[in-house]
Amino acid sequence: MMENKYATMSAETIKEQSRRSGLSYNEAKAYIAKTTGGRGTNIYSDTDAEVVKRKNRQSRVNKQ
Repeated sequence: MMENKYATMSAETIKEQSRRSGLSYNEAKAYIAKTTGGRGTNIYSDTDAEVVKRKNRQSRVNKQ
């Protein structure tokens, strides 16, 4: 049977190793959603949909 290599490490050591390893899974997922867009990523968006709608309406009015 395989021995858990983290069994002898202190919680602080594991936290420090995690901190140095980069983004967590959820942080990476949020970053990708914010920077690449895509389906179902609106929960991560900083965009105010109402502002975009107003700008789009104004743009259409200016074209006429």
